[in-house]
Amino acid sequence: MDNHILLSIASIGVLGIACQWFAWWVRIPSILFLLTAGILAGPVLNLLNPDVLFGNLLFPFVSLSVAVILFEGSLTLKFQDIRGHGKTVSNLVTIGALITWVIIGYSTYRLLNLPIELAFLFGAIVVVTGPTVIIPMLRIVRPNPKVANVLRWEGIVIDPLGALLAVLVFDFIISGQQNNALGTIFLTFGKIIFSGFIIGFVFGWLLGELLRKQYIPQYLRNIFTLISVFAVFVLSEMIESESGLLAVTVMGITMANMKDMDIDNILDFKESLSVLLISALFIVLAARIELHELIHAGWPAIVLLGIIILIARPVSVFVSSIGSDLSFNEKLMIAWIGPRGIVAAAISALFALR
Repeated sequence: MDNHILLSIASIGVLGIACQWFAWWVRIPSILFLLTAGILAGPVLNLLNPDVLFGNLLFPFVSLSVAVILFEGSLTLKFQDIRGHGKTVSNLVTIGALITWVIIGYSTYRLLNLPIELAFLFGAIVVVTGPTVIIPMLRIVRPNPKVANVLRWEGIVIDPLGALLAVLVFDFIISGQQNNALGTIFLTFGKIIFSGFIIGFVFGWLLGELLRKQYIPQYLRNIFTLISVFAVFVLSEMIESESGLLAVTVMGITMANMKDMDIDNILDFKESLSVLLISALFIVLAARIELHELIHAGWPAIVLLGIIILIARPVSVFVSSIGSDLSFNEKLMIAWIGPRGIVAAAISALFALR
């Protein structure tokens, strides 16, 4: 095997873990160092070219990695933890997501002079607040359990729903050229929801029963679960494209809320695997950034970023939490934490190719 390929792959792992360790040491979210390392290794120094290194395997690798990360996060989502705040979470991933989408889409259209369809497609992509960033941030920031549970639930649940919104907008743009936009949208929506929920729930319950009744030996539990996540994601994707993230999320939530279910060892394994995958993914995707495109966007992009952080997110959170018992400071904390994660990066790259 080419030594350069081996060196590149090993370097991604070494850089990723080094960034994670340094982030822990200085108590700053690791995404800052991972993105910096990826940009330096990629467009700045030209030491890493993910498209050449991985070729056609790049986006299958990204997709399966995101599936594992979402499944690991959804295994921590117990309904009892969100009791009393379920309405706030459901509002954040529905009403809040729509508010965010409209504000960002319109602002993008006005500031960047994009066609209105592409502006709202961009808005749909950045609706998500990914667990790949929020969960590591919660380890450092350590808000009270109420705020942490709302942020964790929102970040994990909104990823597949945000991906669904982006797919619907994309299909609307494509089918709009064929004068069958609404019919295509409703059909796509129904197929994604049906396949994602049904496959995720059925296989989550089946796997949970196998684990709960000790039908799988202890030494195979972790790897059996990992391969099951791969299988569920691919099966759902084969039935309907872009439904896999929803399926693995539902699968994890189903298992997390089954009675007498011991998933501590699986969680430990998946958390370690997620750290490795998150480290690699952010470096790889950051290495694909074209700096001249970023510079070309200029000050309107900076203004748009300010609108996303200072207007879209706070409006979404405060509207979604009307009637809840969250204090003003708790709402402000939730409004201030709305980072975009690997799902937004992966979907944007996918749509750019399409």
